[in-house]
Amino acid sequence: MAAVDQETESANIASHLRAIAESRPHQAAAVVPQGRGAGGKMRYAHFTFRQLDRDSDALAAGLIATDVPRGARAAVMVPPGLDFFALVFGVFKAGVVPVLIDPGMGIKSLGRCLDEAAPELFIGIPKALIARRLLGWGKRTIRRTIRTGRPLDRLRALGRAAIADGRVAAPVDRGVGDGEAAAILFTSGSTGAPKGAVYTHAIFEAQVAAFRELYDIRPGEVDLCTFPLFALFAPALGMTSIVPRMDPTRPARVDPEAIYEAIEDFGPTNLFGSPALLRRVGPALARSGRKLPTLRRVVTAGAPANPATIATFASLLSPPAQVFTPYGATESLPVASIGGDEILNETRAWTDQGRGVCVGLPCDTVTARVIKITDDPIPTWTDDLELPTGEIGEIVVSGPVVTREYFGRPEATALAKIQDPARGTFHHRMGDVGYFDDRGRLWFCGRKAHRVETPARTLHTICVERVFDVHPDVARTALVGVDGPSGKVAALCVEPNRRLGRRDRGRVREELLAIGERFEHTREIRTILFHPSFPVDVRHNSKIFREKLAAWAARKVKP
Repeated sequence: MAAVDQETESANIASHLRAIAESRPHQAAAVVPQGRGAGGKMRYAHFTFRQLDRDSDALAAGLIATDVPRGARAAVMVPPGLDFFALVFGVFKAGVVPVLIDPGMGIKSLGRCLDEAAPELFIGIPKALIARRLLGWGKRTIRRTIRTGRPLDRLRALGRAAIADGRVAAPVDRGVGDGEAAAILFTSGSTGAPKGAVYTHAIFEAQVAAFRELYDIRPGEVDLCTFPLFALFAPALGMTSIVPRMDPTRPARVDPEAIYEAIEDFGPTNLFGSPALLRRVGPALARSGRKLPTLRRVVTAGAPANPATIATFASLLSPPAQVFTPYGATESLPVASIGGDEILNETRAWTDQGRGVCVGLPCDTVTARVIKITDDPIPTWTDDLELPTGEIGEIVVSGPVVTREYFGRPEATALAKIQDPARGTFHHRMGDVGYFDDRGRLWFCGRKAHRVETPARTLHTICVERVFDVHPDVARTALVGVDGPSGKVAALCVEPNRRLGRRDRGRVREELLAIGERFEHTREIRTILFHPSFPVDVRHNSKIFREKLAAWAARKVKP
């Protein structure tokens, strides 16, 4: 019997898995915790690269043999584990487009994202399938569901049989066409509604190459991955991916002992985690006097990391290991990067004076520019949009790691993309404001949508907040605007790092006002409000939902 035509696509992120499986067949690809055994020791299950390659082949063949069409979209709602790794690479090999959504973003947002992505296939754990049925997620488009457990095992068996009798050729690589969607990754929704960024395999290829070059990542390394989407890159980079015992949707609540246990068990060389995770784990390990000598690098992203957080975690590492903070977004990653040594020894002082956060030099494959701030669409690029060095504006980027569109959101695409016919490219508007210094480094000053325009000046969140974040009783601050009799009034919301009594609050307020008096751009801030715990994004637990804080502040401040 003739094999199914797989329409092989040369650029496919799954091709990296196959290459590593051939060169390092017995190296562990993914390791996941399975609960404690005798004596309380954590038990683990794993895939070698060969096993992961073959298992994902079987799942891909099963999809093809059951007539799942090339280019079909599949919502994948499976937590980090062996099934997650096999499924994502399996759908890539089958030419199916995975739709990846953070499960922690809330039921309503999940439903909206699924309706927007219009998947034909839904693959999930039993809990996800029950929720889909009860809440009607994707009811207009989903034609088939696959549950983990026995149904997924049956799909594997079907795929192996299809390979054995020649109905599907192995290795499986149906792929998708050049420039077609390879995956849809939803943004966290920390600013506006979540949007599905359309990835091609060429974008994934460019990202793998960029991360490899940026951090000198080499096959054979071991990655402790606390963020599921980054787990897709680890096998493609030839790293063993260790999944620690934690809820990946709640990194701010991770048990530091669980992270340390995984580090002790496997000696990872790389750790990718949100600033919230570092902020929780670093101090706990530092207090106990423990070190992390196997780590060559720590990569933290999702929101600007406080220099104090970087300093604490860096104290656990053995030189020349550093904490790196890449800058980027779901739509474009990485854009720039800077090491903790440069932050702590140089740029931190400028950050504390309200100059913004330095995110480093742009990556070699990315062209970054700063343009005039506007909330309107910019259909076509003109060179007079660009601002000179040192002037704050909106950051725009172009290059092979940049996504071209949002799925099913033409208005959002038009607002975020600037066509540049003269250069044969387009520019993505990051929605962030910043500037270049005289050394070509990019500085981040906050989200464009979060700027506060008072009658006196325009205030940018990061430039204001980092002035006040130096106070020892402050965990973090957030600038918001509230309506006043003569326009917007700047208010500073404060999350203290400990419970403050009425007397302490008065003292801290006066001390913060004194700090603000030192700088021209913070002098007008006279409204300070204490909040017990800021609302944050579900992905990294680090991006502050300032819209919610602004509504809260408006109720506290009398016009």
